[in-house]
Amino acid sequence: MTTGSIRLYSYWRSSAAYRVRIALNLKGIPYETMPVHLLRDGGEQHSAPFSDLNPQELVPVLLHGSRILRQSMAIIEYLDETWPTPPLMPATARDRQRVRAIAQMIACDVHPLNNLRVLQFFEKTWNVPQAERDTWVRHWIQVGLDAVEDTLCDHPSTGDFCDGEQPTLADCCLVPQVFNAERFGVDMAPYKTIRRVVQNCLALEAFQAARPENQPDAPAGSGGN
Repeated sequence: MTTGSIRLYSYWRSSAAYRVRIALNLKGIPYETMPVHLLRDGGEQHSAPFSDLNPQELVPVLLHGSRILRQSMAIIEYLDETWPTPPLMPATARDRQRVRAIAQMIACDVHPLNNLRVLQFFEKTWNVPQAERDTWVRHWIQVGLDAVEDTLCDHPSTGDFCDGEQPTLADCCLVPQVFNAERFGVDMAPYKTIRRVVQNCLALEAFQAARPENQPDAPAGSGGN
């Protein structure tokens, strides 16, 4: 299937957009990045042109021709169903359930608690100091990564990647969450299996090209921070 016109509305440091960039790169699908600055002028995601694309006022949004696609997990599964090679889901129902479970542990249970809009609410509505906000973020990331590590460690389905010997939806979610963990100063030493899997992912060009510091809207000298 030909790709047609694909545009990804993205912010360089958004972990949800990061997931979709990885998936697009793994599929070898060319796309145009449409930067949405989540901080400038109160957040460009709140502007009328973007809120028309996504009433949630969140990135990412993917345009495939005239189709408007929202929510990173749903976008990735759309990509996998539309361009099935290489697959981002295992062949068996049991293994697909495991991959979805790992991905949802991150995307549904960890990521929302350290999302920008949550932290902005703490700051602007409750006047929570920066140090306390950072403590909140680290706590919930650690709780989540503890569970992911236990899920991956010594499991027979865990290979070079979260499930088997090629990247899946789970890896698309794990790598951005580890980026967030490192950004907020989480001690990654206890997470031996996670660190090994992420190292294997980042050895692939598809993951490297998706890194935040390699995006066209990344600030000069961002270095991933």
